[in-house]
Amino acid sequence: MSILITGAAGFIGSNLAKTLVDDNKSVIGIDNLLRGSLSNLNSILDNTNFKFFKEDINNYGSFKDKVKNIHLHDPVTEVWHLAANSDIPAGIADANVDLTYTFMTTFNTLKLMKDLKVSVIAFASSSAVYGDHGKNKLHEDMGPLFPISNYGAMKLASEAAISAAVESDIEKAFIFRFPNVIGTPATHGVILDFIKKLKNTPNHLDVLGNGTQQKAYLYVDELIDAMLLIRHKSNEKINYFNIGANDAGVTVRFIAEQVVKVVSPNAKINFGDENRGWIGDVPQFSYSIDKLLSLGWRPKISSSESIIKAIKQILINENI
Repeated sequence: MSILITGAAGFIGSNLAKTLVDDNKSVIGIDNLLRGSLSNLNSILDNTNFKFFKEDINNYGSFKDKVKNIHLHDPVTEVWHLAANSDIPAGIADANVDLTYTFMTTFNTLKLMKDLKVSVIAFASSSAVYGDHGKNKLHEDMGPLFPISNYGAMKLASEAAISAAVESDIEKAFIFRFPNVIGTPATHGVILDFIKKLKNTPNHLDVLGNGTQQKAYLYVDELIDAMLLIRHKSNEKINYFNIGANDAGVTVRFIAEQVVKVVSPNAKINFGDENRGWIGDVPQFSYSIDKLLSLGWRPKISSSESIIKAIKQILINENI
């Protein structure tokens, strides 16, 4: 029996794949390598428990054929669907980006599961489905949900499609609403962005927004740990959980100062005027993770500790 991971060469997908393979699970990885990198999977590419295919999920015929060939002799029992566009500003500039890479990848993954009679899906959703609720804590049962980015809208649409599939074709679904996840191998995000900017202009760092944006940050190892615990402990037909640090988070100013301190201590930080970095950016949110805590999970480090750890690891990964 095997587990299919879409987006397997991305930041979170590669960490999940390694964790499952290290646990002696049979894993099939699919990725179009637009944002992911095969090098992220170097540690498991030669492992007999791991098979990787470069494939566009939206090329449904080819996607289905590759998975079906393995499924016939090593049945896929569940799908972890992580493939999505991770560039929110790109989705704002062109709505087709999120339609294609965030929603249609979900649509085709559900179609594959129906065709191959796979009954369990675990889905990487996002805090972006909630929209902007200011300082109010985001909890799983709040509504209505009005996303302010195309990314959030397509994640919410994906959740709806999964809900419908549970009624007709799927036995069980796990919906994980991610916070800001950090660590390595970093493919995007505020820390990597700041580091790259300082490499190009060591004397100053230009920051989008005024630095007051405040959110919780979770190190990727903790995210994987929480997802796997939910997978094994929650037994509803649709299991939906916020995953995050159990604190109020940190500001963009804090992150900028920490990066500058390590990368270029004499750099001047130039902040913008707005309280958000781009259209569709939720400037401040805090998560309720009470539902997750009730399963017995606890984060091991805080948002600020996660930031500091991620900076160190990304610098090593970037050979700085």
